Amino acid sequence: VQLQASGGGSVQPGGSLRLSCAASGGDSPPRFMGWFRQAPGKEREFVSAINWSSGITYYADSVKGRFTISREKVKKTVYLQMNSLKPEDTAVYYCARSSGIVGLVRSSTNYNSWGQGTLVTVSS
Repeated sequence: VQLQASGGGSVQPGGSLRLSCAASGGDSPPRFMGWFRQAPGKEREFVSAINWSSGITYYADSVKGRFTISREKVKKTVYLQMNSLKPEDTAVYYCARSSGIVGLVRSSTNYNSWGQGTLVTVSS
């Protein structure tokens, strides 16, 4: 399975961006799709995830109320709508695919396919 992320860019604080991640290949749908991010000098961290079948969503506390994850099954695409962006949201954002979850949805070890990353810069 290949994941292609897009939609990153530069935006001022308070602005919005929408990230997209399109999946290709694979014979079966994912169990979960997620977004992670990695800021300079920091470890990769969980941002959000969605149960592909039910649509149940999960968010890190730092983005809850500002970010919204969604998916379009037919297009095999997951989105991350990011509103009220803050400088601390600056990072490379990665989409990821999970075939099954053991333990926490937020654990990166549950995701076995990763996109190439798209840079989001929030600065005035």
